[in-house]
Amino acid sequence: MSFVTQKPLELILARNLMSALSTPAFLVDEGGLLVFYNEAAGMLLGKRFEELGTVGPQEWGSLFGPFDESGEPIPYDDLPLVRAVRAGRPAHAELTVRSTDGSRHDVEVSAFPIQTPHGSQGAIAVFWPSLAGGNGMGPG
Repeated sequence: MSFVTQKPLELILARNLMSALSTPAFLVDEGGLLVFYNEAAGMLLGKRFEELGTVGPQEWGSLFGPFDESGEPIPYDDLPLVRAVRAGRPAHAELTVRSTDGSRHDVEVSAFPIQTPHGSQGAIAVFWPSLAGGNGMGPG
């Protein structure tokens, strides 16, 4: 089955929007399953979504981090994506992600929930280079 037949319309539309963005973005469902990231995020992370596919939070966390300013992994419950899904409110954080080649990128992440009359369907997170700078992320 394809993504289109398995997921709610709101996630399908979010994926379509993200595909057109040049800003790195992630899409998770209501359970934290990574269901898509766009080409810009793939360039940042060193792996296209088509190469990775849909993965659970433990797997995407172990691949890409994220990490706090001291280099420690950020607990799952504290991630902006998770906070946005659970609280139904936007969340923002500065953190570090790791690409598949081991390089680290300081980013700011804004996550917002995808809310419907039936509750949360997931969340989108958009990444920008941190103003602390120097991460080689390129234009955002």
